[in-house]
Parts: sequence; structure tokens; C-alpha cells
Amino acid sequence: MVKPSNAGVSPVREIALKLIYDVNEKGAYANLALDKALSASDLSISEKRKVSEIVNGSIRMTKRLDWVLNLFLKQEVGKQHPWVRNILRMAVYQLLMMDKVADYACVNEAVQLTRLKSRQEVLVRVVNGVLRSIIRKKKEIEWPEDPIEYLATYYSHPEWIVELFLDLYGASQVENILKYNNRPAPLVFRNNELLGSRGELIRALEAEETVCSPSINTPWGVNVTRLNNSIANLSSYQQGRFYVQNDASMLAAPILNPQSGERVYDLCAGVGGKTTHLAEYMKNEGNIWAYDIFGPKIDMLQHNCRRMGITIVQPRLQSVLELEPDLPLARRILLDAPCSGLGVLNRRADARFRKDLKDMGQLFGLQSGLLRKAVDLLEPEGLLLYSTCTINPPENQEQILSLLEEGKVVLEGFADSLSFWGLDAEDREQAAQGLLTLLPGKYYTDGMFYALMRRKN
Repeated sequence: MVKPSNAGVSPVREIALKLIYDVNEKGAYANLALDKALSASDLSISEKRKVSEIVNGSIRMTKRLDWVLNLFLKQEVGKQHPWVRNILRMAVYQLLMMDKVADYACVNEAVQLTRLKSRQEVLVRVVNGVLRSIIRKKKEIEWPEDPIEYLATYYSHPEWIVELFLDLYGASQVENILKYNNRPAPLVFRNNELLGSRGELIRALEAEETVCSPSINTPWGVNVTRLNNSIANLSSYQQGRFYVQNDASMLAAPILNPQSGERVYDLCAGVGGKTTHLAEYMKNEGNIWAYDIFGPKIDMLQHNCRRMGITIVQPRLQSVLELEPDLPLARRILLDAPCSGLGVLNRRADARFRKDLKDMGQLFGLQSGLLRKAVDLLEPEGLLLYSTCTINPPENQEQILSLLEEGKVVLEGFADSLSFWGLDAEDREQAAQGLLTLLPGKYYTDGMFYALMRRKN
């Protein structure tokens, strides 16, 4: 157990506060800041888990926490001393939304942090008084009456996202999506089929005191509920036995179904999650040209391929839109397009507050250009899989319908390729037509969109 670096303040809360402050006041990215801070700390695994929970929860639920605080503050939270407002947010998150947190300890440490950061006793008294009032009256808190404002506040989402989801999916579906977005992202490992079976991986993980179980969604997924070591320090990770990937994202390979010996293009490969799965499907025989415009992602893709024993991937640092027209045509192409990410808002605690409609609109032209470039690179009768991690139709169905009107491709059904996944009747019918939208949380997975097309002769 790490000793507190300041009297009366645990290192867990001190580190958590610094991270929350950096994200809310300095624009740091929550996931990157957390990874860097925890990697550099000597906290135990359980302490690191607690830091992550406090940081991600406090940032994710900022809108709800601020609503509560404004009911008890004389001056609204946005006008408070920057350190004080983040101390209050962190404390209220623990008091209202975390189990097994002693009220007295939470208040005491918030008071000590206020004294340390502000050096103003008047602010110390404010923090102490507000938190004690919230403890006394937390069961009496009233939420907004307007339905949209209520959903946005209670589930801590920007109102424009709530309005968009309501227009698309209706109130009952939206509440389930918002709830899922506020849960910690599930940790799932995809077994590397090139190096052994899922059962063998589970036994190897259990030997390293990892608590895990087979996913019910896919034949490759392993649900991890507890780690007693960092992922990078697991022997099975170092040996390339698995890749960290959500179940919904694992569907690209079976839908596209690449065969050994084929030429495949992965046009927005990123760090290689779907790329490596395609290579496994091909039994590491054939050719995958993996493109991305970001050098660090290409470097990580190469690292992942080496770690997993994959040799058929050729990483290429180049813009897909600028590819030369005389490239050899591919039998199968994956285009995992840049998107708004509205299906994976639980992945980064701050993501929902960094998005706006203007940024989302700017993606439409890019997605359209990438799709048409992909079609030009496809063999006659070849297959193109378009995927995104958003649930926004203008980025998904509308892009595909526009492309179909040009007459170069037709939809290709893929329901039979997903027989292992328990699709309900509506989703199975979609997949049979060549389109599939997985709503966040519906199958306890992230939100994804897939469209499979075949090039005409």
C-alpha cells in the first residue's frame, strides 16, 4: 500500500484529482492522461482500479454532478475556484455513485485537498458545508422536468446527442443506450487462433490469476472481470495470444470472410485490431495491405503483428484518397471508416463532451470519398465491407444508399456468417439484406455498423 504523499490525503484521491483537473481545466484526454499517470505510479493494482473508477466516473458524469452541486452552492459550480469545483465533482461522484466509500473519509479528504490546493479557509468551509448538506439531503434531489433535459442531466450527455438518439431510436431504446454509455467499458480479449484455442488462452490467463470466462457472443472472445497484473505484463499478452477488442468489433472478419492466399486491402487500418483478425481468418497466408495516414498507428500495427506472429500484413503509411490508380485490384476490402464514434461513447469518459454536430458533418464527405475509392480498388465480384463505430444513419445507411445508386455495387447478405451471434429477428433480417446496426448495449457490446457489398462485373 502506497503511503499518502500529503498528510490526510490518500495517493488515490490525490492522483485522481490531478487527472480530473487536467481533463476539465486543461483539455487533457482522459484515457491518455490516465495511462500515463498510472504507468508512472507505484500504486497497487487495486489502487489503480480505484483511480480509474474515480477519474472516469467523475468526468463521465460531470453534467449530473454539476446539477447536484448547483442545488447546494450559492454560486454556480462554473464560477467556483477551478480546483474547488473539481474537488467537489470528485467527492460528489464518490458519495452518490460509488459503493463502499465512507462518507466521512470522502469529506475529510475533500477538505484536506481544498486546503492544499486553494490555501483559503473560506473555501475549505464551503466544501465541507456543501458535501455534508448533500449527504443529508441526497434522497431529496429533484431532477429536471423536461424529458430531454432530464435524460441529458441524469445520464450526463450533451442535449444534442440525446435529441439525436430520441429522433432515431425512441425513448425506451435511448435510455438503454445512455445507461450503457455510463457503464465501464467491458474488457474483452480476442483469442489469437493462430496460436491456440480459446480454452487454452483461458487456462493460461487463469494461471496468471486473471478472472475470465468465454464470451457468449463470439467464438473468440474472452470476458475479463478481474486482472491482477497490467495487460502488458501478462505472459499471454507478450506471447501474442490475444488482442484487446470488443465483441462487436470482432464481426468484421467473419462478415468479410477472407480466404487463405487472397489479396486483401484494409484501407483505414489504425493499430490493427481488425487487420490482425483478418490475418487469422486467412491462416496467415496471402497478402493484406494495411493503410493508415498516422505514423504512430502504423508503428503500433507493426508491433501488434510481430507480437501475434502475423507475417502477411504490409503496413503502408499513405492516404487512401491519394492511392495511385494502377494498384492491383483486391478480392476483399475492409473500410473501417473515420466516424463520429457515437457507438463507443463509453470507451472514453470525456468523448461525449468533445463532439459537436459541426465536426460530425465534416465527416460525411470523407466517408463518401473513401467508399468510392474502395470500390475502384475492388475486383469484379469482389467484396467490400464498410464499417463504423457510430449509430448515426447519415454516416452509415445513407452513405451506402448513395453509393448503391451509382450502380457499381450491390448489397450482399451476411446473416449466415453470424450464426454464432444471437441476433434478434429484426437484426437478422437486416444482416440478411447486407446491413447491420448494433445499438450500444443491446448485446452488452459497443455500437457498430456494417454494410457488405459485392462489385458488379
